[in-house]
Amino acid sequence: MAAHTRPHQVSPTNPDLHEIQTQPERRPDMPYAPAMRVVGGADLLFVSGATPSPLYHRHPHDLQEHDHPVSIREQTRRAMENIRGILEHEGLRWTDVVKVTKFLTDMRDMDGLVAVMAEYFGDWTPASTTICVNQLSTPGARVEIEMVVAYPKR
Repeated sequence: MAAHTRPHQVSPTNPDLHEIQTQPERRPDMPYAPAMRVVGGADLLFVSGATPSPLYHRHPHDLQEHDHPVSIREQTRRAMENIRGILEHEGLRWTDVVKVTKFLTDMRDMDGLVAVMAEYFGDWTPASTTICVNQLSTPGARVEIEMVVAYPKR
């Protein structure tokens, strides 16, 4: 592999996942990797968007089930805990995550969102996209997070 394409970090739980950094010296400036490489293929888990609402809730929505905190940090924490339950169910870890897509209703919430996500990911920085939307599925929800996760080869 050429020096300019060498990954900066390999997942400690899944050696088939490589963080790609084209400017490794700038890694401390970024809360995500510009790209992720899955070596040799992998089984993938696509995690549906998680909000601060309970993972399982009635449809059509019963608004009593969707009592969201105002704080973006607490909303993000609830969404991440919903995802944690899915990862644990599947025997996966945060360092198996390849891609994160974040939906925010206000881009000014980005710093709070990133700070909470770092509590879960540590120094693992999967590829990431953030999209600002007009609103989410329930009144008061300010964040939704979806992920693509690679199962380690057993």
